[in-house]
Amino acid sequence: MAETTYIVKGMSCGHCASSVTEEVSEIAGVSAVNVDVASGKVTVTSEAPLDVQAVDAAVTEAGYQLVS
Repeated sequence: MAETTYIVKGMSCGHCASSVTEEVSEIAGVSAVNVDVASGKVTVTSEAPLDVQAVDAAVTEAGYQLVS
């Protein structure tokens, strides 16, 4: 298992967290997504390290911006 934390810009509410969780959860191998709206942190647990481009695409699809 791999756990990686990303910073996402633009989230401000529970709906934002739900949107990001839904999109990132669709990436193959992802088993859990934990979003902290206040800090902008998105922690992703997956079977193996994820391609950051896949995470970036999912966050962008949700309408937000991956910072790091």
